[in-house]
Amino acid sequence: MMNRRLVAWLQAAPLAVVFAVFFLIPLALIVTVSFWQATDYELIPAFTPQAYLDLFSGCGGGADDLCVTLRTYGSTLKFALLTWAITGVVGFTVAYFLAFHVRSTLAQTVLFIVCTVPFWTSNVIRMISWIPLLGRNGLVNDALLGLGLVRQPVEWLLYSDFSVVLAFVHLYTMFMIVPIFNSMMRIDRSLIEAARDGGASPWQTVRHVVLPLSKTGILIGSIFVVALVMGDFVTVGVMGGQQIASVGKTIQVQASYLQFPAAAANAVVLLAVVLMMIVALMRLVDLRKEL
Repeated sequence: MMNRRLVAWLQAAPLAVVFAVFFLIPLALIVTVSFWQATDYELIPAFTPQAYLDLFSGCGGGADDLCVTLRTYGSTLKFALLTWAITGVVGFTVAYFLAFHVRSTLAQTVLFIVCTVPFWTSNVIRMISWIPLLGRNGLVNDALLGLGLVRQPVEWLLYSDFSVVLAFVHLYTMFMIVPIFNSMMRIDRSLIEAARDGGASPWQTVRHVVLPLSKTGILIGSIFVVALVMGDFVTVGVMGGQQIASVGKTIQVQASYLQFPAAAANAVVLLAVVLMMIVALMRLVDLRKEL
């Protein structure tokens, strides 16, 4: 019995070492630095909660006087929820089509590979590709003007909340499609046939059979999308024209100005918020039981 336990610990040791070196130790360093002091020239390893006090300064006022931190988190949460909702609908629809309407395994494979084509290029290139389309003199505005649908170029297509959410959906929809498709492929097709034989309409079959049995994939995809959007700063910077605030962008700016305690404190708070969101999602589905 002891030998089996020893073998199990030895097998888990390499992964545990990697987890500690690349996650636990950096996380501990970030938490530690968040309690340090900083001047214009140096970091002082002295314990102080000043970075957290500065982060939430002014947050005790009325509803009309929200602090910068709460407004920034509100903006980031807005992007996360909008992206999650849109990618959820698109991801479920695409996964449902691939799993239940494409009969050939070869066709499923080909279409699945087509979905991954955007990942063959970098995120920055995929974001920049929207600028010639959505810009003031871009293809979309030229088409709208040519068709007489508008009299002047539409300004909100680029460097706006719309363009940021559009880029997020473009970048992260695949993270929703893959786990949902995987869950749907595990569904026993006899259940679908039984629902149809029982007189259920296609919508009722999706609602009462497919959707409940796909909740594990939806949860996993939701965790991926929410975590990625909450920590993103490149997309907001590029597609927002450096004019839209987000928590990730704030941390990046603070780090670039060598305000490491402030950046670390912001990172710790962001991690806590994301973990609370993940815990809330996991309360809807017992992930360990489902897997």
